[in-house]
Order: sequence, then structure tokens, then C-alpha cells
Amino acid sequence: MTDLGFMSARLRRGDMTPGEKLWQMSWSLIFLICCIFAFGIAMLYSAANGSWTPWAGWQLARFAVGLVMLTAVAVIDVRLLLRYAYVFYGLVFVLLVIVEIKGFVGGGAQRWVDLGFINLQPSELMKPAIVLALARYFHGVNMEEIGNPTGLIIPLAMTFIPVGLIVIQPDLGTALLIIAGSGIMFFMAGVRIWKFALVIAAGLAASPIAWSFLHDYQQNRILTLFDPERDPLGTGYHILQSKIALGSGGLFGKGFMAGTQSHLNFLPERQTDFIGTMLLEEFGMIGGLVLLGLYIILLVYGYAIAFRCRHQFGRLVAIGITTGFFLYFWINLAMVMGLVPVVGVTLPFISYGGTSLLTLMLCVGLLMNIHVHRDVHMGVRGGFNDF
Repeated sequence: MTDLGFMSARLRRGDMTPGEKLWQMSWSLIFLICCIFAFGIAMLYSAANGSWTPWAGWQLARFAVGLVMLTAVAVIDVRLLLRYAYVFYGLVFVLLVIVEIKGFVGGGAQRWVDLGFINLQPSELMKPAIVLALARYFHGVNMEEIGNPTGLIIPLAMTFIPVGLIVIQPDLGTALLIIAGSGIMFFMAGVRIWKFALVIAAGLAASPIAWSFLHDYQQNRILTLFDPERDPLGTGYHILQSKIALGSGGLFGKGFMAGTQSHLNFLPERQTDFIGTMLLEEFGMIGGLVLLGLYIILLVYGYAIAFRCRHQFGRLVAIGITTGFFLYFWINLAMVMGLVPVVGVTLPFISYGGTSLLTLMLCVGLLMNIHVHRDVHMGVRGGFNDF
């Protein structure tokens, strides 16, 4: 057997050394993530009026930790991810329950667990956890079982039970992200379109009931979407100021740290939800298109990794993670432009946030893991035999 053939056989068996796995990593993808993150650091530095505190310095430190975590996750045997996917999901689910019992309240929502060194937001961790759990489930069933409606009871429960806990916090934005991302995974696993149509029809029929369970501020946010002027100093303030900032940026922007809406404190939450608005005000439409181009390249990388993977588990993980990236930045950009209600979804790798950034780096690590182990043969029911 030639050296190339021997290496190919080792790749299929997955018995590479950590050094060989590091060599297999896509360093161009990591460079892309660093380029997107550079936008975020610049905006956080600007948001603090030219200071590394209180946001940019901490975010940079977290990114360094995230790079170490990304590399560690990338070299883990993908079959261990398959084996312990349910364990990880279960641990995050327990954290969600703990949030309901003794969670830390901030900004009117009970979403965090105080670990002393960090306020952990389990709803963020549920995004990769549910991707791994659903990929593990659909990897272990055949098309006949997927076609049987009873075969969808377990994955539907895995999706909607934690979503229910997240809605209670309340965190409607994260709940909708998880539902949308999970729906894509169901579709890619082979669930027929007519079943989605039934679920959507049932959801629309139940919407009047769901409306009555929404908090007053959530109802007002939806109503404000159609008429921001109805409460310009209340629920409509965020989106009106965001549109003013977007319009004032023009084609080339006002210049770095020269945005008036943000630096005169008219723009709320400029370090988190509306950091994209500040970027467009300072760098204009050209800067926004550059960032959008980087996000599109990230999507191309992610879906290419998914379709090059030879096992179902890896394909579904890569599709779930990449779709999550898309939903993150699309909803945030649509939100700041007034196309969807303000739901508190941050801009990936740009907005300030500890759990959010580390979760994103974990997701990139999972994507990289699938890239490194794309040729590993895995059993169709969670074993380690060739398929």
C-alpha cells in the first residue's frame, strides 16, 4: 500500500494523532472567523468611546479562550461526540431546569446561572446541544422509521421541551432560533414536506392562543413592527433610533468612532443587539456589505464541510451549526432594519457576550471536527463499524 493509500485508510479508521488532526484543520476557516471577530472588537472599542474597557478587552480575552476550546474540540474523536451527544444534551437540559429554580435575573429575564467566574446562559448552550442530539438520533434510524410519524415523537420532544423552558425565561428569540434550526435538520434528515405543512398549519391555528400567553412587552414589540410611531419613546424607540443611524451612515459611513446616534447615546444596546447598526453608521453600506460577504463565505465553508462528509452524523451536525450561523446574523440584521420584531438576537462574533461568544467558538470547533473527521466510517446505529 502506498503512503497516500495508507494515510487514506487511517483517515477512514479515524486513528490519526493529534498532530495529524491539527494538520487537517482548515486554518483558512479560522482566519475567516478572526476577520469577522476583528469587526466586533473594533465596534466594541468604538462603543466605549475609544477604550478597551468595559467590553473590548474582556471580549478579546474570551476569544483567546475560545480559540483554545475550538482547537480542543476539533481534535476529539468524532465518534466520541456521537457517543456522548445525549449526555451533553442532558447536562444542558439540567442547567435549563436550574435556571427556572434559582437562575440569575438580569434585564427583567431569568436566563443565567451564576458560576462565580461567569454568568452562564444555558439557552445558548442548548443550540449546539440540540444539534448534536438530533444528529445522533437521525444517524441511528433509517428512512422507514423517519417516515413513520411515531418515529418523530422523540426528536420533537427533544426540541420542544427545552424550547418551552426557554420561552418561560422569557427568551422568545432563542426559542425561535432553536425551532427554525431544528426544522432544517428534520428536513435534511428526510422528514417529508407535508409533515412540516401540518405543523405550520397547526401553529397558525393556535396563534391566537399563543398570543394570549405572550408578555405585554412581547406583544408590543410585534405591534411596533408594523407601526413604530405608535410608541416612539417606548417600544418603538429602539427601532426608530436604529433606522435613523442606518440612514445617517449612507454609503461610506461617518467614520470610525464618529457615529452620532451611537456616541451621543441615542442608540440603545449598541454593544449587543444593535452593534450592527453602529457598524453601518460608522462604515456605511460598503462596510456592511464587506461583513455580509464574510458571513456568506462562512456559510459556504459550513455547507461544503457538510456535503463532503461521508457519514450522516457529521452531515447533520455541520448543517445544523451552519444554519444556526445563518439564522443568527440574518435575524439580527433584519431586526435592526425593522423587518422583524426586536427579539434580542445578537450578531455572531460581533456582539458583546461571554456565553454567546464561547458557544459560537464551540460551534466552530464542532464544524472543524466534522471537517477533520469527514472520512471516518461510522455505524448507522451509533456503533463504530463501516457503513
